[in-house]
Amino acid sequence: MRFGIKLMPQHCTWDELLALWREADEHELFESAWTFDHFYPIYGDWQGPCLEAWVTLGALAQATSRIRVGCLVNGVVYRHPAVLANMAAALDIVSGGRLELGLGAGWNERECDAYGIELGTLTERFDRFEEACEVITRLLRDERTDFSGRYYTLTDARCEPKSVQRPHPPICIGGGGEKRTLRIAAKYAQHWNFPGGTPDDYRRKRDVLHEHCAALSRDPSEITTSTHLLMWPSKTVDDVVAQAEAYAEVGLDLGIVYLEAPVAPGVVSELADALAPLAG
Repeated sequence: MRFGIKLMPQHCTWDELLALWREADEHELFESAWTFDHFYPIYGDWQGPCLEAWVTLGALAQATSRIRVGCLVNGVVYRHPAVLANMAAALDIVSGGRLELGLGAGWNERECDAYGIELGTLTERFDRFEEACEVITRLLRDERTDFSGRYYTLTDARCEPKSVQRPHPPICIGGGGEKRTLRIAAKYAQHWNFPGGTPDDYRRKRDVLHEHCAALSRDPSEITTSTHLLMWPSKTVDDVVAQAEAYAEVGLDLGIVYLEAPVAPGVVSELADALAPLAG
């Protein structure tokens, strides 16, 4: 198994986030570091502080040199996909080709209601999400893009300069919906993040993903699979190792250790040492 690390940027200072990423960057066991894309905290006191994802991600990319960087995941409802494609290309350039582009349909009603963002019905969210995935992929890949959909229209649209990673940064789609999310992941993703559950749940969802891949003549080995290894609430390093061992038995590719602030000093190093025997 390979490993990443994630700190929720909620109830968290910039200095805490920066320190964790810099420490993770020093440990080769961790191949990627992640935040989330929300404007309000999603756990605990929702009225507390929450750092905006893309501004902090750009700063964290400049503060590190090796580790891959991304958000699990960016809600396409928050930003027009053409704008998001340009942001992704720019961040991939300034990070030296280290961006993992997380994408999701969006779900947070509280944020959308507060900011006047139309979230829509579940069907509308996923129709919009599928359009957004096509728009983003084509803008990052092609010289010019024309697109006419229900939610987005592009006319001779350009996205320059292109990202370092070609044809585009790896796209990570998070979610477990068997009819829509996993089909969209099979079509567009290079990385699928299982949102949570038991190892048996993961294995069943992965098999559904593979069925969608077969229907699209897509090799499922092209898609990295991941899930969160929770170190909150009241979890220990040993708990994380036990979760990793259970998922290793069902063939998970990437375990992302999920932390919340405040993070005790030395935890990143302790995790790296404890997980090293499972790395491969």
